[in-house]
Amino acid sequence: MPGVAVPRSWGPWGAWSGVALLSALWLLWLFWVGPGGAPGGAPAPQRTLTILVWHWPFAHRPPELPSDTCTRYGVAHCSLSTNRSLLARADAVVFHHRELQTRQARLPLAERPRGQPWVWASLESPSHTRGLDRFRGVFNWVLSYRRDSDIFVPYGRLEPREGPVPPLPAKSKVAAWVQLPGQQRRVQLYRQLAPHLPVDVYGRANQRPLCVDCLLPTVARYRFYLAFENSQHPDYITEKFWHNALTAGAVPVVLGPPRASYEAFAPPDSFVHVDDFGSARELAAFLLGMNESQYRSYFRWRERFRVQRINDWRQRFCAICARYPHLPRDQVYQDLQGWFQA
Repeated sequence: MPGVAVPRSWGPWGAWSGVALLSALWLLWLFWVGPGGAPGGAPAPQRTLTILVWHWPFAHRPPELPSDTCTRYGVAHCSLSTNRSLLARADAVVFHHRELQTRQARLPLAERPRGQPWVWASLESPSHTRGLDRFRGVFNWVLSYRRDSDIFVPYGRLEPREGPVPPLPAKSKVAAWVQLPGQQRRVQLYRQLAPHLPVDVYGRANQRPLCVDCLLPTVARYRFYLAFENSQHPDYITEKFWHNALTAGAVPVVLGPPRASYEAFAPPDSFVHVDDFGSARELAAFLLGMNESQYRSYFRWRERFRVQRINDWRQRFCAICARYPHLPRDQVYQDLQGWFQA
């Protein structure tokens, strides 16, 4: 017991009297300290964690970070900072891979405090991630869209709906796709699909650009949206599914990870997976042959859920604090490339 020394001899009181005395003192100590570890029984105040963001993703200048930034996202006792002078006392430091890959940012290995957790953060797919072999034995935790990440931050999720269900937008066209430059499998699949299915293609490459505020009302007029990912990897389901399709009110026709990955995030009857068909012609026939009742069945999820996008890096970095008490302190990724590229 703190502050109480056990005497070598109990003296005239005898052994039992000494034990009783110690027990009484112990009970007084417990009463004084209280269950929360603070005098008078008051709970010990929770310490605010400091998360240092070494380089803000895709930005030459970081955004303003008010002291209540994480509180706004439901995470208390968490402070985000881009002040590199806090390196010595930050509870964790997070590094975004794109800036490491392009060497816009470098790791402060020589100044790293002993035992400080470092977080590797990326939402890109393995197909567009290079240079991971340089970081053997450097990072303790991973922040990514993969469900087996230490800090799991998907591009979106379904949350319980409160209030009335908004009406489904009126449909006047069949299918839309916003194409980005590239020669990935999605381009090949589109070329196979186009002869059998009317698809309106938008994007700068097709001289039909869409402004940011124009995308949702434009896609809302279509029955289907081709939510084709630029590469196929476990759990890599991006805003093409969550925003361009589900939020707009179109049925997503998905090309990405296997159906099981999508079903981990959304009901199985909320999307059409290209892998369920033997050919592009068969897929097109299924889409065109869908009657109104069958089509509306793909929106039953809207009666119970709504789409919540996670598209702000402040919210993503605040998630480190939410997971902090549960993360392993002795973990090190000796082969980050092997884990991410698997």
